[in-house]
Amino acid sequence: MFSIPGKQAVTITPRAAAQIAKLMAEGESQGLRIGVKKGGCAGMEYTMDYVAEIDPLDEVVEQDGARVMIAPMAQMFLFGTEIDYEVSLLESGFRFKNPNVTEACGCGESIKFADM
Repeated sequence: MFSIPGKQAVTITPRAAAQIAKLMAEGESQGLRIGVKKGGCAGMEYTMDYVAEIDPLDEVVEQDGARVMIAPMAQMFLFGTEIDYEVSLLESGFRFKNPNVTEACGCGESIKFADM
């Protein structure tokens, strides 16, 4: 696993924690698994899925009733990321403030990381 002792891999804002806890209750899941996959115009995309069972290799972050699992292959890309939840007149959704991203497309759905 990619982690620093005593430091969480990601942080969750109170708004994001409230939304994740709500989704967990509605979906009767163990939490949300966050990962990255190839795709989009910048090369990579974030993924979020409901989790029925926690993988022992996942990095687990718990805060205020919310539980996020980070897929093993995504841990080095997501370390230091802040997960927020924003609501506006036109849309609402999770936002990732990731210090590892070197480029993002205009729509914000696709990202690029420095060569690791």
